[in-house]
Amino acid sequence: VQLQASGGGLVQAGGSLRLSCAASGHTFSSYDMGWFRQAPGKEREFVAAVSWSDGNTYHADSVKGRFTISRDNAKNTVYLQMNSLKPEDTAVYYCAAGVLSTSPRTFGAWGQGTQVTVSS
Repeated sequence: VQLQASGGGLVQAGGSLRLSCAASGHTFSSYDMGWFRQAPGKEREFVAAVSWSDGNTYHADSVKGRFTISRDNAKNTVYLQMNSLKPEDTAVYYCAAGVLSTSPRTFGAWGQGTQVTVSS
C-alpha cells in the first residue's frame, strides 16, 4: 500500500489543522492505520491509531481531547483532526499502515510525512 499525507502547515497556537492520508495500491480497509510524529532530535512517537476491524480509536495521552483520528474506507483515506494546537505539537507527521500498536515497528508502510509548525 502506498500512502500520501497532506494538510500540514504553519498555524498559531490554539489553531486547528486537518491532516489527510490517502492510500492506494492495496486493500486499505484491511489495515490498521496510525499517525506518528517526529520532532527534530527526538524519536518518532505515537499520536493516534484506528483499527480496521472495529473502528476503535486510540490516542496518545499528550493529544487526547485535542486530536481525533478517523478513517473513510470508501475514500481510502485516514484523517487526523488537530485542535487546540500547541507549540510542542510541532513535528513532521507521518501516516502509517500495518498492525495496530503504539510502536512504529508494527507499521510496515509509511507516507512521506507532512510538516506541522505551531507558533506561539
